[in-house]
Amino acid sequence: MMTPPDRLRALLAKPGFVVMPAVWDGLSAKLAAQAGFPTAFLSGSCVAAGRLGGPDLDLISFAEMMDSFQQVRGAAPDMLMLADGDHGFGNAMNVQRTVRAFGRAGAAAILIEDKITPRALVSSGKPCIGREEARMKIRAAVEAAKDSGILVMARTDCRPTQGIDEAVARIAMYVEEGADILFMDSPADDAEIRRGIEAAAGRPSFVVLSPGGARATPSIAEAEKLGFKIGTHPTALVSPAAAGIMAGLAALKAGQAEAASALKPADLRTVLGYGDYDTEGKPFIVKA
Repeated sequence: MMTPPDRLRALLAKPGFVVMPAVWDGLSAKLAAQAGFPTAFLSGSCVAAGRLGGPDLDLISFAEMMDSFQQVRGAAPDMLMLADGDHGFGNAMNVQRTVRAFGRAGAAAILIEDKITPRALVSSGKPCIGREEARMKIRAAVEAAKDSGILVMARTDCRPTQGIDEAVARIAMYVEEGADILFMDSPADDAEIRRGIEAAAGRPSFVVLSPGGARATPSIAEAEKLGFKIGTHPTALVSPAAAGIMAGLAALKAGQAEAASALKPADLRTVLGYGDYDTEGKPFIVKA
């Protein structure tokens, strides 16, 4: 029987670009699976939005991310999940604990990045740890991944603060350390994108496709043409979800029962699985 990491490796070996919706809870994961997506990204920014109602500024803990992973895994058990391991929640030993825990829990892949934490008390900028400390974090992640086979996505955030040369050097370094998927965040243009993908040396490169911040944001077709293999849209689900909640609240304030965009009651019950519950529970009903 193929494990989730095995299945993700097989998916990445097939032709074509792999789109990962960014999910954060049971409902978002279930809907993504029902829409036919084989894989999804448990996004730290979306989890921060859902759990804290706040921004992605390193305030989410390991335990909260693991709890969110259990939610999405329970609601969509067959979906291949990339877990956001953030900075590993500490030093290289914390990285190993994080990788092993998500591997045991059934994640197909985990992202580990090189930013400094805790973040400075401003939301702009994302300073990064030194190159050799970053190397040791990825080395630790790759070693810990051997227990479960979970894929390691190595991310560098150093482009805005240390420049493209350092970012490309880190991608090449992560390849040397055995990372499975590479992610150079915030390239400025197509030329920088190509340098990052070249440094990945044939291993899959990951891209953020939602607009936002000072980064090049290709379309799916453009991303595939540039050489990316896998990507996510971090705001594609959470933004319309927030808009939907706001629309519902506005409707209530206006004296209406629901927003025009609301699902019909029968459709909502279907989405939430009321019929499935009745079917699955029928064999256990006690006869009168």
